[in-house]
Amino acid sequence: MHVLVTGAEGMLGRDLVPYLESQGHRVTGIDLEVDITDPEAIGRALAQHAPEAVIHAAAYTNVDAAEEDESTATRVNGDGAGNVAAACARAGIPMVQVSTDYVFDGTKDGDYREDDPCAPTGAYGRSKFAGEQAVLAAHPDGVRIARTAWLYGAHGRNFIDTMRALARDRDEVTVVADQVGSPTWTGDLVVALEALLTAPPGVYHTAGGGSTSWAGLAREVFAQAGLACTVRDITTAELGRPAPRPARSVLAVTRPQAPVLRDWREALRDYLQRNPLDEETHAA
Repeated sequence: MHVLVTGAEGMLGRDLVPYLESQGHRVTGIDLEVDITDPEAIGRALAQHAPEAVIHAAAYTNVDAAEEDESTATRVNGDGAGNVAAACARAGIPMVQVSTDYVFDGTKDGDYREDDPCAPTGAYGRSKFAGEQAVLAAHPDGVRIARTAWLYGAHGRNFIDTMRALARDRDEVTVVADQVGSPTWTGDLVVALEALLTAPPGVYHTAGGGSTSWAGLAREVFAQAGLACTVRDITTAELGRPAPRPARSVLAVTRPQAPVLRDWREALRDYLQRNPLDEETHAA
Protein backbone atom coordinates (compact mmCIF):
# COMPACT_ATOMS: atom_id res chain seq x y z
CA MET A 1 0.00 0.00 0.00
CA HIS A 2 0.98 3.66 -0.15
CA VAL A 3 2.14 4.65 3.34
CA LEU A 4 2.89 8.17 4.51
CA VAL A 5 5.48 8.33 7.32
CA THR A 6 5.81 11.44 9.47
CA GLY A 7 9.15 12.03 11.16
CA ALA A 8 10.84 10.30 8.24
CA GLU A 9 14.23 11.87 9.05
CA GLY A 10 14.26 10.79 12.69
CA MET A 11 16.02 7.78 14.19
CA LEU A 12 12.96 5.56 13.76
CA GLY A 13 11.85 7.03 10.46
CA ARG A 14 15.20 6.46 8.79
CA ASP A 15 14.84 2.73 9.43
CA LEU A 16 11.09 2.63 8.85
CA VAL A 17 11.01 4.13 5.35
CA PRO A 18 13.51 1.74 3.72
CA TYR A 19 12.03 -1.24 5.54
CA LEU A 20 8.53 -0.50 4.25
CA GLU A 21 9.93 -0.04 0.75
CA SER A 22 11.72 -3.38 1.00
CA GLN A 23 8.35 -4.99 1.74
CA GLY A 24 6.82 -3.63 -1.45
CA HIS A 25 5.06 -0.56 -0.08
CA ARG A 26 5.20 2.82 -1.75
CA VAL A 27 6.36 5.28 0.88
CA THR A 28 6.11 9.05 1.19
CA GLY A 29 8.21 10.46 4.00
CA ILE A 30 7.60 13.90 5.47
CA ASP A 31 9.43 15.65 8.26
CA LEU A 32 9.93 19.30 9.17
CA GLU A 33 8.57 20.54 5.85
CA VAL A 34 5.05 19.85 7.18
CA ASP A 35 4.03 21.44 10.48
CA ILE A 36 1.90 18.81 12.19
CA THR A 37 0.76 21.37 14.76
CA ASP A 38 -1.08 23.14 11.91
CA PRO A 39 -4.25 21.16 11.07
CA GLU A 40 -4.48 22.72 7.62
CA ALA A 41 -0.86 21.87 6.79
CA ILE A 42 -1.22 18.18 7.60
CA GLY A 43 -4.57 18.13 5.81
CA ARG A 44 -2.95 19.54 2.68
CA ALA A 45 -0.14 16.98 2.91
CA LEU A 46 -2.58 14.06 3.00
CA ALA A 47 -4.64 15.54 0.19
CA GLN A 48 -1.52 16.03 -1.93
CA HIS A 49 -0.02 12.58 -1.41
CA ALA A 50 -3.26 10.57 -0.99
CA PRO A 51 -1.75 7.73 1.09
CA GLU A 52 -3.64 4.58 2.00
CA ALA A 53 -2.24 4.59 5.55
CA VAL A 54 -0.15 6.78 7.87
CA ILE A 55 2.50 5.87 10.43
CA HIS A 56 2.97 8.85 12.71
CA ALA A 57 6.53 8.72 14.02
CA ALA A 58 7.16 12.47 14.37
CA ALA A 59 7.51 13.55 18.00
CA TYR A 60 9.10 15.85 20.53
CA THR A 61 11.46 13.38 22.24
CA ASN A 62 13.72 15.42 24.55
CA VAL A 63 12.46 14.14 27.90
CA ASP A 64 14.40 16.58 30.08
CA ALA A 65 13.78 19.63 27.90
CA ALA A 66 10.05 18.91 28.04
CA GLU A 67 10.10 19.70 31.77
CA GLU A 68 11.06 23.28 30.91
CA ASP A 69 8.80 23.61 27.86
CA GLU A 70 5.81 21.35 28.35
CA SER A 71 3.62 23.54 26.16
CA THR A 72 5.78 22.84 23.10
CA ALA A 73 5.99 19.14 23.87
CA THR A 74 2.21 18.96 24.22
CA ARG A 75 1.64 20.99 21.08
CA VAL A 76 3.74 18.52 19.07
CA ASN A 77 2.98 15.21 20.80
CA GLY A 78 -0.60 15.98 21.75
CA ASP A 79 -2.16 18.46 19.32
CA GLY A 80 0.04 17.36 16.43
CA ALA A 81 -0.92 13.72 16.80
CA GLY A 82 -4.57 14.68 17.00
CA ASN A 83 -4.27 16.72 13.81
CA VAL A 84 -2.78 13.76 11.94
CA ALA A 85 -5.53 11.46 13.23
CA ALA A 86 -8.26 13.91 12.24
CA ALA A 87 -6.83 14.14 8.72
CA CYS A 88 -6.70 10.33 8.52
CA ALA A 89 -10.30 10.12 9.71
CA ARG A 90 -11.44 12.52 6.99
CA ALA A 91 -9.56 10.46 4.41
CA GLY A 92 -10.92 7.19 5.82
CA ILE A 93 -7.48 5.60 6.19
CA PRO A 94 -5.76 3.75 9.08
CA MET A 95 -3.13 5.37 11.27
CA VAL A 96 -0.41 3.92 13.50
CA GLN A 97 0.62 6.23 16.35
CA VAL A 98 3.97 5.63 18.06
CA SER A 99 3.75 6.16 21.83
CA THR A 100 5.83 5.36 24.91
CA ASP A 101 6.14 3.55 28.22
CA TYR A 102 6.35 6.98 29.87
CA VAL A 103 2.54 7.13 29.89
CA PHE A 104 2.82 4.91 33.02
CA ASP A 105 4.09 6.05 36.42
CA GLY A 106 6.31 3.00 36.93
CA THR A 107 4.93 2.00 40.34
CA LYS A 108 3.23 -1.27 39.34
CA ASP A 109 4.85 -4.42 40.72
CA GLY A 110 4.32 -6.37 37.51
CA ASP A 111 4.42 -5.62 33.81
CA TYR A 112 2.02 -3.06 32.35
CA ARG A 113 -0.86 -4.37 30.26
CA GLU A 114 -2.34 -2.44 27.36
CA ASP A 115 -5.47 -1.65 29.39
CA ASP A 116 -3.74 -0.54 32.58
CA PRO A 117 -4.57 3.06 33.58
CA CYS A 118 -2.07 5.67 32.45
CA ALA A 119 -0.59 8.06 34.99
CA PRO A 120 2.41 9.89 33.51
CA THR A 121 4.57 11.73 36.03
CA GLY A 122 6.64 13.93 33.72
CA ALA A 123 5.94 16.47 31.00
CA TYR A 124 7.07 14.18 28.18
CA GLY A 125 4.82 11.35 29.36
CA ARG A 126 1.89 13.72 29.77
CA SER A 127 2.41 15.07 26.26
CA LYS A 128 2.48 11.55 24.76
CA PHE A 129 -0.60 10.51 26.73
CA ALA A 130 -2.33 13.64 25.43
CA GLY A 131 -1.47 12.37 21.96
CA GLU A 132 -3.00 8.96 22.69
CA GLN A 133 -6.20 10.60 23.89
CA ALA A 134 -6.29 12.96 20.92
CA VAL A 135 -5.89 10.28 18.26
CA LEU A 136 -8.47 8.00 19.87
CA ALA A 137 -10.94 10.89 20.05
CA ALA A 138 -10.33 11.96 16.45
CA HIS A 139 -10.21 8.54 14.78
CA PRO A 140 -11.45 5.87 17.23
CA ASP A 141 -12.10 3.22 14.60
CA GLY A 142 -8.89 3.74 12.64
CA VAL A 143 -5.99 4.22 15.06
CA ARG A 144 -3.46 1.70 16.32
CA ILE A 145 -1.34 3.01 19.20
CA ALA A 146 2.10 1.35 19.40
CA ARG A 147 3.72 1.91 22.78
CA THR A 148 7.44 1.24 22.75
CA ALA A 149 10.34 1.81 25.15
CA TRP A 150 14.06 2.51 25.47
CA LEU A 151 14.44 2.88 21.72
CA TYR A 152 17.82 2.79 19.99
CA GLY A 153 18.89 2.74 16.36
CA ALA A 154 21.72 3.49 13.99
CA HIS A 155 20.46 6.90 12.89
CA GLY A 156 20.48 8.85 16.13
CA ARG A 157 22.24 9.30 19.44
CA ASN A 158 21.49 6.32 21.64
CA PHE A 159 22.53 4.62 24.86
CA ILE A 160 24.16 1.64 23.16
CA ASP A 161 26.61 3.68 21.12
CA THR A 162 27.28 6.03 24.02
CA MET A 163 28.32 3.09 26.19
CA ARG A 164 30.55 1.67 23.45
CA ALA A 165 32.24 5.03 22.95
CA LEU A 166 32.79 5.55 26.66
CA ALA A 167 34.30 2.07 27.02
CA ARG A 168 37.08 3.05 24.63
CA ASP A 169 38.30 5.74 27.01
CA ARG A 170 37.31 4.49 30.46
CA ASP A 171 37.72 1.44 32.63
CA GLU A 172 34.47 2.13 34.50
CA VAL A 173 31.16 3.87 33.85
CA THR A 174 28.39 4.79 36.29
CA VAL A 175 24.90 3.81 35.15
CA VAL A 176 21.45 3.98 36.71
CA ALA A 177 20.35 0.63 38.14
CA ASP A 178 16.92 1.47 39.61
CA GLN A 179 15.06 1.96 36.33
CA VAL A 180 13.84 -1.20 34.61
CA GLY A 181 12.40 -1.40 31.12
CA SER A 182 12.52 -3.16 27.75
CA PRO A 183 15.26 -2.06 25.31
CA THR A 184 13.89 -1.88 21.76
CA TRP A 185 15.83 -1.78 18.50
CA THR A 186 14.32 0.27 15.70
CA GLY A 187 15.12 -2.63 13.35
CA ASP A 188 12.61 -4.79 15.21
CA LEU A 189 10.06 -2.05 15.88
CA VAL A 190 9.63 -1.25 12.17
CA VAL A 191 8.44 -4.82 11.54
CA ALA A 192 5.81 -4.47 14.26
CA LEU A 193 4.65 -1.11 12.93
CA GLU A 194 4.10 -2.57 9.48
CA ALA A 195 2.05 -5.41 11.00
CA LEU A 196 -0.15 -2.91 12.83
CA LEU A 197 -1.20 -1.29 9.55
CA THR A 198 -3.66 -4.15 9.07
CA ALA A 199 -4.31 -5.04 12.74
CA PRO A 200 -7.56 -4.18 14.54
CA PRO A 201 -7.65 -0.66 16.01
CA GLY A 202 -6.59 -0.21 19.62
CA VAL A 203 -3.57 -0.04 21.91
CA TYR A 204 -0.58 -2.34 21.42
CA HIS A 205 2.67 -2.82 23.32
CA THR A 206 5.60 -3.08 20.93
CA ALA A 207 8.78 -3.17 23.01
CA GLY A 208 11.63 -5.64 23.06
CA GLY A 209 10.98 -8.89 24.92
CA GLY A 210 12.22 -9.25 28.48
CA SER A 211 13.55 -6.50 30.70
CA THR A 212 16.67 -5.10 32.31
CA SER A 213 17.99 -1.98 34.03
CA TRP A 214 20.11 0.64 32.30
CA ALA A 215 23.08 -0.77 34.20
CA GLY A 216 22.18 -4.29 33.09
CA LEU A 217 21.92 -3.09 29.50
CA ALA A 218 25.36 -1.48 29.71
CA ARG A 219 26.86 -4.71 31.06
CA GLU A 220 25.28 -6.69 28.22
CA VAL A 221 26.62 -4.23 25.64
CA PHE A 222 30.14 -4.60 27.02
CA ALA A 223 29.86 -8.39 27.22
CA GLN A 224 28.58 -8.81 23.68
CA ALA A 225 30.99 -6.24 22.22
CA GLY A 226 33.97 -7.68 24.06
CA LEU A 227 34.75 -4.41 25.84
CA ALA A 228 36.71 -4.44 29.10
CA CYS A 229 34.72 -1.87 31.02
CA THR A 230 32.97 -2.30 34.36
CA VAL A 231 29.67 -0.77 35.43
CA ARG A 232 29.13 0.90 38.79
CA ASP A 233 25.46 1.07 39.77
CA ILE A 234 23.98 4.40 40.80
CA THR A 235 20.44 5.57 41.57
CA THR A 236 18.22 7.87 39.55
CA ALA A 237 18.50 10.40 42.37
CA GLU A 238 22.28 10.33 42.11
CA LEU A 239 22.11 10.99 38.38
CA GLY A 240 20.01 14.08 39.01
CA ARG A 241 18.18 14.49 35.71
CA PRO A 242 15.40 17.15 35.49
CA ALA A 243 12.59 14.82 34.37
CA PRO A 244 11.17 11.95 36.43
CA ARG A 245 11.47 8.49 34.88
CA PRO A 246 9.27 5.45 35.53
CA ALA A 247 11.10 3.11 37.92
CA ARG A 248 9.66 0.01 36.25
CA SER A 249 7.87 0.31 32.92
CA VAL A 250 8.07 -3.15 31.38
CA LEU A 251 5.36 -3.55 28.73
CA ALA A 252 3.38 -6.80 28.64
CA VAL A 253 1.89 -8.02 25.35
CA THR A 254 -1.54 -9.53 26.04
CA ARG A 255 -3.53 -8.83 22.86
CA PRO A 256 -3.78 -11.96 20.68
CA GLN A 257 -3.40 -9.93 17.45
CA ALA A 258 -0.28 -8.10 18.65
CA PRO A 259 3.10 -8.44 16.94
CA VAL A 260 5.61 -9.78 19.47
CA LEU A 261 9.20 -8.53 19.40
CA ARG A 262 12.06 -10.91 20.20
CA ASP A 263 14.15 -10.83 23.37
CA TRP A 264 16.13 -7.61 23.75
CA ARG A 265 19.44 -9.51 24.03
CA GLU A 266 18.99 -11.09 20.59
CA ALA A 267 18.12 -7.75 19.06
CA LEU A 268 21.14 -6.10 20.70
CA ARG A 269 23.41 -8.79 19.24
CA ASP A 270 22.11 -8.05 15.74
CA TYR A 271 22.46 -4.31 16.23
CA LEU A 272 26.07 -4.58 17.39
CA GLN A 273 27.00 -6.87 14.51
CA ARG A 274 25.40 -4.65 11.89
CA ASN A 275 26.60 -1.35 13.33
CA PRO A 276 30.27 -1.44 14.33
CA LEU A 277 31.33 1.71 16.13
CA ASP A 278 33.62 3.63 13.81
CA GLU A 279 36.00 6.45 14.67
CA GLU A 280 33.60 9.12 13.43
CA THR A 281 30.89 7.88 15.77
CA HIS A 282 33.41 7.67 18.59
CA ALA A 283 34.51 11.26 18.03
CA ALA A 284 30.88 12.47 18.13
